[in-house]
Amino acid sequence: MVIVDTSVWVDYLRGTDTPGVGWLDAELERQRLGLTDLIFCEVLQGARTDAEFARLRRELSKLEIHPMGGATLAVAAAANYRALRKRGSTVRKTIDCLIATFCMVNGHTLLHADRDFDPFEAFLGLRVVHPG
Repeated sequence: MVIVDTSVWVDYLRGTDTPGVGWLDAELERQRLGLTDLIFCEVLQGARTDAEFARLRRELSKLEIHPMGGATLAVAAAANYRALRKRGSTVRKTIDCLIATFCMVNGHTLLHADRDFDPFEAFLGLRVVHPG
């Protein structure tokens, strides 16, 4: 399964022409796509109107939404953060550590447009879609 990060959803919803958006647009009906509950929350937070919120909620709910969290994932994400920091890469957002770790633990691939995921791929084996 491919988990689509908030960074790609934001570009997609804005109509921004990026490689990730192109891949998502082409694969939306062909690939098994999902998102985590935290990504779902982030995307919904960006809704500017109640109508947009309702539309996004309805449309994104058609995809698989995976619950995250719990102590086990928190410990693994913190360990990954520390491992990357020891290598000189400090991840800026805790949520990115959780998303990357969730993908790695569950064998999912990540589609993103956020440089904070790069060290997870380079040093910890996060599988990433590279469009184009």
